[in-house]
Amino acid sequence: MATQADYYEVLGAARGSSDAELKKAYRKKAMQYHPDRNPGDETAEQKFKEINEAYDVLKDPQKRAAYDQYGHAAFEGGMGGGGGAGFGGFGAGAGGLGDIFDQMFGDMMGGRRSGGGRRTGADIQVEVELTLTEAYSGVQKSIDVQTRVSCESCHGSGSADTSGSQTCATCHGAGKVRAQQGFFLVERPCPTCHGSGRTVRNPCKTCHGSGTEAKTKTLQVDIPAGVEDGTRIRMSGQGEAGGEGVPPGDLYIHVSVASHQIFQREGANVYCRVPLRMTQAALGTEIEVPVIDGTRSRVRIPAGTQTGETFRLRGKGFSVLRSTARGDMYIQVSVETPQHLSKRQKELLEEFEQEAGEDHAKASPENSGFFAKVRDFFDGR
Repeated sequence: MATQADYYEVLGAARGSSDAELKKAYRKKAMQYHPDRNPGDETAEQKFKEINEAYDVLKDPQKRAAYDQYGHAAFEGGMGGGGGAGFGGFGAGAGGLGDIFDQMFGDMMGGRRSGGGRRTGADIQVEVELTLTEAYSGVQKSIDVQTRVSCESCHGSGSADTSGSQTCATCHGAGKVRAQQGFFLVERPCPTCHGSGRTVRNPCKTCHGSGTEAKTKTLQVDIPAGVEDGTRIRMSGQGEAGGEGVPPGDLYIHVSVASHQIFQREGANVYCRVPLRMTQAALGTEIEVPVIDGTRSRVRIPAGTQTGETFRLRGKGFSVLRSTARGDMYIQVSVETPQHLSKRQKELLEEFEQEAGEDHAKASPENSGFFAKVRDFFDGR
């Protein structure tokens, strides 16, 4: 233990790191050196064990405090054999450190356990970007997934011949080993069988006994109509293969919906900003607007329409997932002030201004009302 590397250096974390920072550093290192990602690499396997040992100590506030004060000497006192009896209820299946490790680490790296305690292959997460119109109508997407599949050479058995597998001699089939560290009994996945409880007598040369090999798999994914940005879709059994007798993990598809140049979405409703010429808003008009489903709709704009007024088209929005309901489409009006006027246009506007005369308050009530309040403000001072 005297020559053992500093636990913080092993994780690549600073001594003052928070619990969240330690966990993040641990996950990054564990993913880098996990045996499933480095098959046959003994150096990576040893590094992986060191990472687990370091995190087992530093994630526990009491053990971390002892380590910060005394270093590795805080845990000297003999190392128990794998599978020996311990104290404090930390035995296999006792709901102790091993179970906590399974819940946190298994979900990240593979070897995940289902609700009934059954081991499965690793889950995979991919992101799919959709256009807004694809999210509206639903679409089938073809995605390429980097994964691990059942080894073709050994058909997933991990064995080069018919000798098959045998009970792991290190953990005696438990898939876990326990080690005494000072006053603590720490439980970890077995370094020999990586938690499976069995080892292959004559490992397959292609997969090195894991029963799986890396491969790019193409899948067809049905994205339902009305899906929202950030939605996660689960495809059961489409994750990484887990080897002989171990069911595959799941594939999780994270949906990202790109912005649109015309439409904006809020829940099931769609918004479209439509600029109107000043004359259209003043005199009233009828306009044709696009609808998210690819059709067009006509909207009547009454005379005197102001910027910010909204017109609703019922049932022209998105469908609501797992429901027959539909959202609406809202046309938001913006009255545009004319620019780059010709001489004649300026003359006409000046005539309009003069013609309004005393009727300004009637033609522009909001404008007149505001400046009336301004006069009252200054008069009051």
